[in-house]
Amino acid sequence: MKKRLLVFGISGFVGPYLAKEFYKYGYEIYGTDINFSKFVPFFVEFVKGDLLDEKFVSELINQIKPTHIINLAAISSVGHSWNIPQKTIEVNVIGAINILEAAHQLDIHPKVMFIGSSEEYEISDSPINEETKLNANNPYGISKITQEQFVKIYQEKYNFQIYYVRPFNHTGIGQNSNFVIPSFCKQVADIEKSKQPGTIYIGNLEAKRDFTDVRDIVTAYRMIFESNDYSSVYNVGSGKSYSLKDILNYIISLSTQEIKIQIDENKYRPIDTPVICCDNCKISEELGWNPKYTIFETIDEMFEYYMK
Repeated sequence: MKKRLLVFGISGFVGPYLAKEFYKYGYEIYGTDINFSKFVPFFVEFVKGDLLDEKFVSELINQIKPTHIINLAAISSVGHSWNIPQKTIEVNVIGAINILEAAHQLDIHPKVMFIGSSEEYEISDSPINEETKLNANNPYGISKITQEQFVKIYQEKYNFQIYYVRPFNHTGIGQNSNFVIPSFCKQVADIEKSKQPGTIYIGNLEAKRDFTDVRDIVTAYRMIFESNDYSSVYNVGSGKSYSLKDILNYIISLSTQEIKIQIDENKYRPIDTPVICCDNCKISEELGWNPKYTIFETIDEMFEYYMK
């Protein structure tokens, strides 16, 4: 039987990378989003629509009859989620329920994957494994915990294959420049291109984060999805955390211009977790996944992208 993958949120940052990864392994790719992105590959059968439109979601799934579904559609910025907590819950929870409802009513039960987040976990100075307590401190993390609770209910009630992953921060070319590493790269590249000294505007530089290249993330998603163990939740992250100060200093070192650093109070979050680091032993030992790219290789490529 031909493998047909339907991706919700295909036009987002991760969608085009995910499409390429699965296409390479023989999947037909269908994608949907509220807008079409120029980054969506040519081989994707695209349908415009809204995840919050229950009728649209149900009809689309019935029409395509996918063997696999992945939901990437989300309000995905922690900072943004503080500004629109209602919308964050609506998209990240109600949207997920719309997919769950439509999928379980299909004749053939497709495999379904939902994307959680490291933001679901409680604050910890140590690397976070899958047994760490879930206790989010922001609207985005709370929405993902709620989504995960619904996933568990549907797994138990309808006994079909729903996979759940908790990725840590990931980045790469194409990520919105509201996010920290693209923001740093773009600002420094703009100063470099101006051939004059400049100022870069930043938030909290003391935070330490675990960043993974998006290409490694989508490889992990595929490996998890192709495993038979849908009862396991996997963390996906590099296993290394760096302070944002170290990352910024590295990006500034790529420029020949003098660059000053200016604190922007608007870039501070109401609550900011000091350290987030992934313990990726489970996925490494059970599925053999390990990241290919270091964050500094990713930064080099992103900086070149903004220079062009």
